[in-house]
Amino acid sequence: MLLITAIQTAGVPLQPQQSLMDMMFMPLIILVVFYFLLIRPQQKKVKDHRELVANVRRGDQVVTSGGLIGKVAKVTEDEVLVDLGDNVRVRVVKHTLSDIRSKSEPAKSDDEKPTK
Repeated sequence: MLLITAIQTAGVPLQPQQSLMDMMFMPLIILVVFYFLLIRPQQKKVKDHRELVANVRRGDQVVTSGGLIGKVAKVTEDEVLVDLGDNVRVRVVKHTLSDIRSKSEPAKSDDEKPTK
C-alpha cells in the first residue's frame, strides 16, 4: 500500500513552501514605492509652504487659497493684512496663503546709508 501511494505522488510536482522572507518582500516593496511616490513629495510640499509663509513680507503680492490677489500691507505672527484695492483690506490667516507672486525688496535698515 505504501509503495502504491509513493508511485502515485511521484508524478505530481510538489508546490514549494514560501519562506517568511518571500512573503514579506512584496509588501516591503509596496511600502517603499508608496514612500517615494506619495509620502516624500507631500512632506516636501508642506516644508516649502511653511517656508513661503514664514518669509512673507510687507509689499509682497500674494494669492490666497480663495483666489484673492493683493499686496501685503501688514504682517503679524498669525495673520496678514492684504490690500485688495481702493480702501479694501482683508485680514487673512498666514497659512491660507497659497502663493507669493512677486517678492518685495527687503526694507533697508536705518544703519544703512544710501551710496552716492
